[in-house]
Amino acid sequence: MEPKKKRIYIADDDDGIRQVINTFLINDGYDTEDFPSGDALYERFEESPCDLAILDVMMPGSDGFAILTKLRRISTVPVIMLTARDSENDLAMGLGLGSDDYITKPFSAMALLMRVRAIFRRIEFESAKFKPEKSETRFGRLSLDEASRCILLDNAPLPLTPTEYGVLRDLMLHPGEAVSREDLLNRIWGFDSYVETRATDDTVRRLRQKLDGSGVKIAAVWGYGFRLENEQ
Repeated sequence: MEPKKKRIYIADDDDGIRQVINTFLINDGYDTEDFPSGDALYERFEESPCDLAILDVMMPGSDGFAILTKLRRISTVPVIMLTARDSENDLAMGLGLGSDDYITKPFSAMALLMRVRAIFRRIEFESAKFKPEKSETRFGRLSLDEASRCILLDNAPLPLTPTEYGVLRDLMLHPGEAVSREDLLNRIWGFDSYVETRATDDTVRRLRQKLDGSGVKIAAVWGYGFRLENEQ
C-alpha cells in the first residue's frame, strides 16, 4: 500500500506563481490546492487541514502574517512564507509568528521545493529518532518524548508548532545551561547569527505563555540567550 501523499495548500494572488509552484509540487508527488487569497486558504483549512501551507505575505484581504496568526491559534501545521520584500524585519516577524521557513521573491521554484522537502524530512527524521539508552527527557513537570516528537506537561501534549517544539526541546536537552540566541537560530532555523534574533525572542514569548502555570520558566540571560529553570 502506497503511503498517503502530503497535501499542501498555496495562497498567492499571482496566478502564474501559483501555477509554477503547483507544477513543481505535483511533479514531486504532493497533492496541492491553491487559493488567490489567504482568507480562502484559511476557510478551506478549517474544513480540512493540510500537511503544509505556503503563504504569500502581500495578498488582498488579510495579509500572510494575519493568516499565519489565525492558523497558529488552531494548528501547528508547518508554514512557509513568501514575500516580495527583502527585509530582515519581515523575516523576523514571519519566524516570530510561528512560520517554519521564509523565502523572498523572486525565487526559484526548485529552491522552494527543496525547502518543502527539508521541512518534511526534518519532521520525519525527528519522529523516527530513537534513543536506546534514554528515550525520554524530563524537566520539572515537562517530559520530552523524541520518539513521538512531543513535549508533555503532566502527560498531556503541549500544542507546539515545529519551531516552538525545537526551541523547547533544545532548552530541555541543556537543563540549567544558558543557550545563546545564535545557537538556537543555527540549530532550529538553520540561519547564521547575522540574521535578526527577534525570531527567537518572539518564539520564546509564545512558549512562556504556553508554559504559564507549569512550574517551568524560560529565563532570559541578559545579552546572551535563554535558560530553562524551575520556578521557585
